Amino acid sequence: MYIRFVSNNRDAQSGRRQGLFYAAYELEASGAASPGDIAALAEIHDWFGKNLREPTRASISARPHARAQALSWFKETATEHVSRMRDMQRILEGYGVFAETLRTRRPGYVVYEDDHQVVAQPFADTPT
Repeated sequence: MYIRFVSNNRDAQSGRRQGLFYAAYELEASGAASPGDIAALAEIHDWFGKNLREPTRASISARPHARAQALSWFKETATEHVSRMRDMQRILEGYGVFAETLRTRRPGYVVYEDDHQVVAQPFADTPT
């Protein structure tokens, strides 16, 4: 099983829902979050910076400037990562930001994988 956290905001190019990192950035930029919540979001972001590899590929195409259409999904075994995302989700929901947890066994065509995540170009029936 793979897990993805999304908001209701849609990416302008792909039309798919954006992840919670983008929603957290927007909340911070809006100035609506309390200093304590901004600090908590920064700590979560820093933790991910130290504990999650940046994918080396985000497109099914091997062309150098291909548009990134793949989506990141956590593996269900990445329990600490999922827990940190739930912390972010609770903070965002406290400000009225809709946040949903998606689950699938079929994330799509996998273009990158490590111990904690897969990045996959979604199938037509993959929830996005």
